[in-house]
Amino acid sequence: MGPAQELELEPVEVPIDGVLDLHTYRPGDVGVLVPEYLRACRERGILHLRIIHGKGRGALRKTVHALLERDSRVLRYGLAGPDAGGWGATLVTIAPGGDLTPSR
Repeated sequence: MGPAQELELEPVEVPIDGVLDLHTYRPGDVGVLVPEYLRACRERGILHLRIIHGKGRGALRKTVHALLERDSRVLRYGLAGPDAGGWGATLVTIAPGGDLTPSR
C-alpha cells in the first residue's frame, strides 16, 4: 500500500455492558467514544458504569473526568475502590430518562 492510500477500518462493535475499557482505543477517540457509550448504556437502562482508563500518568483519566463533568446525564462519578480498579478506573452513575444533550 502506497503512502497516498488510506487504510479503511471497519467499525468496531463495543459491548454495551456497563464496562468500557479504554486500553484498546486511541486517546483521540475518547472524546466521541465516552459520550456515545453513556448514551448507549442509558438506552439499555444501564445506569452504573465503570470506565477503565488505566493508571499511567493520569492524562486519560483527566480527559475522561472532564468529559463526565460536562455531561448532563452524569449524576456522579469518582475513582473506583481497590476491588474495582482503584485509580485506574472511574465509576459513573448516569440519570435514567430520555435523550438529553450531552453538554452542560
